[in-house]
Amino acid sequence: MKTIRLRALEPEDLDLLYTIENDRALWAVGCATTPYSRYLLHDYLANATGDIYVDKQVRMVIEDQEHQAIGLVDLFNFSPQHLRAEVGIVIQQPFRNNGYANMALQALCDYSRNILHLHQLYAIVADDNEAALQMFRQSSFTISSELKEWIYNGEKYQNAYLLQTFL
Repeated sequence: MKTIRLRALEPEDLDLLYTIENDRALWAVGCATTPYSRYLLHDYLANATGDIYVDKQVRMVIEDQEHQAIGLVDLFNFSPQHLRAEVGIVIQQPFRNNGYANMALQALCDYSRNILHLHQLYAIVADDNEAALQMFRQSSFTISSELKEWIYNGEKYQNAYLLQTFL
């Protein structure tokens, strides 16, 4: 049976972070518009406290049962006043379509509920990303609104959905 665990970022994760942050295919779903240097990512790893109240985000590595780093999960845009955060999940290409993202999302929801005591999580997903929409729905996220022309993919604007779950 496949299992995952979420763990803190370590200095040894620099290559993983560099690969994911500089994957142009992921830029359309995030906010990146330029590549990140190793120096900048090294500095991030050295200075992140791991405290969501200080950093306003938490990023963790997803490991499989062999302790191989297969992706990242993020809680970002954290609001301490409203106890909510946005969710991001990236599974590296060779590990996709194996259920790892679903397991990671469930683990992140459990962590958010039981450790951070957040009230809600949300995600913004492109309207044509069926795999992500299905994953979030399976984890009790519901579509609360459609965001018109929200994502620019370099050629055209496309709609996205705001999904929420209450913990």
